[in-house]
Amino acid sequence: MTLDETDKKILRILQRNAKLSHKQIGDAVNKSATPVYERIRKMEESGIVKGYVALVDPRKVGKSLIVFTAVHLDRHEHDAIKDFEREIGKAEEVMECYHMTGTDDYLLKVAVRDMEEYQHFIVEKLSRLQHIGTVRSSFVMTEIKHETAVNV
Repeated sequence: MTLDETDKKILRILQRNAKLSHKQIGDAVNKSATPVYERIRKMEESGIVKGYVALVDPRKVGKSLIVFTAVHLDRHEHDAIKDFEREIGKAEEVMECYHMTGTDDYLLKVAVRDMEEYQHFIVEKLSRLQHIGTVRSSFVMTEIKHETAVNV
C-alpha cells in the first residue's frame, strides 16, 4: 500500500490519539468520516496499523527500574536462536527484544520493580535458558526521550 499525504496525516493523528472518532480525524484532514474510516481500515488490513494500545507509565504501576540487557549466545545455530527467541518472548519482564548485529546478539528492554526483581529475572529466568553466553546490564538513570510514534 502506498501512503498519500492524507494517509500520513491520519497516521500522525492516530499515533497521538487513537481514541479520536473518525469524524474528528476527518475534520482535521478535511475529509468526511466514511473516507477516513476506509483509509484506516485499509491501513489496518495492510499491516501498517498493527493495533491500538494504552501507553502505561511503568513507574506508576510499580516497575520503576528499566534495564537494557545485552545477551550474547554461546551458539548461533538455527535451533539455539529460535529457542532463545521463543522463551524470551514468554518473559513478562521483557518489554522489547531486538536481534542485533555486532558484539551482542540480543538487546532486551526489561521493566522490573527493583534490583531484587531484576536479580530474580537474571538468575531464575534468563540464566536458565539454553545457550546464554554473556549478559551485560545497563540501568536507566533518566529517560530523556521516549517516542512511540513513527515519523511518517
